[in-house]
Amino acid sequence: MLRFRIRPFFFACVLLGSASLAGAQSANAALERALAAVRPANIEADLRFIASDELMGRDTPSSGQRIAARFIRARLQRLHFVPMGDGEAPSAVEGDTRGYFDHYRMRRSAVDTEASHAKIESGPAGSELAFGRDYYFYPTGAVALEREGEVVFAGEARADEVASLDLEGKWALVFDSDLPWREREANLAARGAIGCLVATPPDRPDEHTAGRAARMASWVSRGQLQVVGSEEEGAVFPDDFVARGVAKKLAGGRDLSSLEPGAVLGTRFLERRAVEDGAEEYELENVAGFWPGSDPELAKEVLIVSAHYDHVGVRDGQIYNGADDNGSGTCGLLAIAEALAAHGPMKRSILLLWVSGEEKGLKGSEAWTLAPTLPEGYRAVSDLNIDMIGRNAPDYLLVTPTRDHPAYNRLTRMIEEVAPLEGFPELGSCDEYWERSDHRNFSVNLGIPVAFLFSDVHEDYHQPTDTVDKIDFDKIARVSRVVVRMLDRLARE
Repeated sequence: MLRFRIRPFFFACVLLGSASLAGAQSANAALERALAAVRPANIEADLRFIASDELMGRDTPSSGQRIAARFIRARLQRLHFVPMGDGEAPSAVEGDTRGYFDHYRMRRSAVDTEASHAKIESGPAGSELAFGRDYYFYPTGAVALEREGEVVFAGEARADEVASLDLEGKWALVFDSDLPWREREANLAARGAIGCLVATPPDRPDEHTAGRAARMASWVSRGQLQVVGSEEEGAVFPDDFVARGVAKKLAGGRDLSSLEPGAVLGTRFLERRAVEDGAEEYELENVAGFWPGSDPELAKEVLIVSAHYDHVGVRDGQIYNGADDNGSGTCGLLAIAEALAAHGPMKRSILLLWVSGEEKGLKGSEAWTLAPTLPEGYRAVSDLNIDMIGRNAPDYLLVTPTRDHPAYNRLTRMIEEVAPLEGFPELGSCDEYWERSDHRNFSVNLGIPVAFLFSDVHEDYHQPTDTVDKIDFDKIARVSRVVVRMLDRLARE
């Protein structure tokens, strides 16, 4: 009797094992089709158009940038990706010519340097400060505001230094350091500070030179693009760089190196920023293609792959083609679209997102992450960002966040496992670039795991010499295959 009980169980195991093997073979075959669809020759053809003189450097906004957007849209239409711009759902009408565009508006705001000023108050006396001489800020601060409060010394504004400080309604005087400026601002804002005054440490030459301050004054007076809806006064945290002599006045004449974090300095700081009237507004577009998942539940989890398709345009009559920055990532993402079409549906959904405005301060990804265009009930769960992946040594590839970065996550661990399969035996770190590409907005604004693949800067970075003839198309293909392998694993896990 025992023999007859075992036999059905044995055959059930055989059938189950056969089904499992068949499923694995089918999945492997789909992955192989996807990898084979990523072809260096196709990437080269795409990049020769994207980085051609006809697109005039794809500045945001420009006709060249819009031509690039239409080129990307046409590819998504041909491959039957679902339009996912402007809130369209997966049931969007096929062929909708606007459905792939995620529109957002930007306003060019220029600081009125004549009407902007700052003042240090100490007792009955006060010192008027001139913008562009005594202090300056970067163009991202081109927003009208007025702030006044007492000044407190806050060290380098590291989290452990300010954790117990009362900065509510106060200005924080800090030393410049290797702490990323966004982290500095976040640490101080969390304690209630209304702004930050950045001084050069005593062991370094004063970086607030008259020439640098004057250049910044000229820059902000020309205007800065801001995403409409994010430029309200409360959305800006003033981050002013002050000359060493100004820092000493803010400290009431004391030596800053002798102060401990939390020292109340007995001075007040007032800043007023005025913006010129008549700001221009522009409608801009990201391009979004949606690849629906096949699993009824897992499909609601969306894996994002992003790349910026803009560059810096024309300067002094010279076209900056941006072949590597970021024509390489733009065309790598087009190759990934071809790979997904060859693969077929995965269990989880995938959104391919080409963003504009990166060179203006990550504006396109800022706009998208503040108002994501996904179907109702769907949510983004990760972002893989590719930027400048076509230069330097063939086996040289960098990633952030690494194990040394506070945002380190499983995506980097997985990349370390699959990258050697595409000829990248060891990944370097680009943690110092954490703030400088679009993955940053997905991490900060959406709170999802991100990873950034990057092959580093070079002598042609932001130069008119960043041209197609210097690109390693095979490298772009291999980095793109790393992403395809990542999507295959993430979609099935």
